[in-house]
Order: sequence, then structure tokens, then C-alpha cells
Amino acid sequence: MVDAVPLPWVLAVAAALFCIGLFGSLSRRNTVGILLGVELMLNAVNLNLVAFWRYLEPNVVAGQVFALFIITVAAAEAAVGLAMIIAIYRSRLTVNADEVDTLKG
Repeated sequence: MVDAVPLPWVLAVAAALFCIGLFGSLSRRNTVGILLGVELMLNAVNLNLVAFWRYLEPNVVAGQVFALFIITVAAAEAAVGLAMIIAIYRSRLTVNADEVDTLKG
């Protein structure tokens, strides 16, 4: 059997992915870029869950179930987020988060 990638390497990649997503979601003004950053952070969490499942309890499927749940939540978040962005763009003709900070139409 081929040796697997060591757990600290996988955690380092997941941490880097999470940091990139956090920076992307905090530094962007475009709401699509913010959603992209959130998706990157959710994928980093998925990577952590699957890595810990693989190295700690490979006989129990809890890590896979949680990862599948997060994938479902990420898909729903993307669909709802994009629908909200389209609705905001139709009413205000912008997707800049700084210009969409009030509730007035």
C-alpha cells in the first residue's frame, strides 16, 4: 500500500485554503467575491473533516456524513446567495457590498 499524505500536511493545506478564503471574503467589495471566499472556507472545513476521519476513525463514517452535510449546505448557500445577488442587482444595478448596506429600496 502506498503511504498516505501525512496529517500535518493536509492540515496545513486546509489552513492555507481557509486563510485564503477568509482574506478573500473580508477584502472584497464585490458580493460574488465574498461568496467565493465563503465557499473556499467551507471546502477547507471539508478537507479537515475528511482528513481527521481518515486518520482517527476510518471505520466510522461520521466524518464523511459531516462532509456531505457541508457540501449540501454550501450548495444551498451558493444558490440562495446568487439569487439574492441577482435580486439586488436588478433593483440597484450594482453588486458592490459598500453600496448595498442599507435596507431602503
